[in-house]
Amino acid sequence: MPLSNEFSPAADFVPPAAKEVRAIPGVSWLNSSMNIQVAVLCDAATDDNGKMNLLGAFDTIYAPQMPAIHPQCAVALRATFQPGDEGTRKLSLNFINADGHAILQSIEIPVPVTLPDDAHFLTRNFIVNIQQLKFAEPGLYSVDVRLDDESVASVPLLVRQMAGNPPRT
Repeated sequence: MPLSNEFSPAADFVPPAAKEVRAIPGVSWLNSSMNIQVAVLCDAATDDNGKMNLLGAFDTIYAPQMPAIHPQCAVALRATFQPGDEGTRKLSLNFINADGHAILQSIEIPVPVTLPDDAHFLTRNFIVNIQQLKFAEPGLYSVDVRLDDESVASVPLLVRQMAGNPPRT
């Protein structure tokens, strides 16, 4: 019988084995709970059937005057959940200044997590669009990401006033 390079789904199908994890404990993400893969501020983001698309990731805003209003941005998060993370979780985003004071009302998102029986993990994308974000003064800001009230990521943001523009009084 001649050899063939053709794939026969019925003949070559191997039923999935039990969930196997081969990783070094304490080193691999395979042995941990929820994992943030991406946490970024950007001009825009989309989710196309589980594929995250980012446009214009940034960490600094140059403002011509203060206070400054950034017209539009997005916080894009990609998280992986493991067995044991199942249930309804609470994802919170908090925009804060260097003093730890909120500059925007906290954004809370309920996250139902259910892994299919044949899945080793579940990946979810979260995109939060923000309009008219106001910064009272130049300085360091942060988007703090919490899951069930536990800090899981932080996205730094520096707001600078462009040179040559006197501060408003």
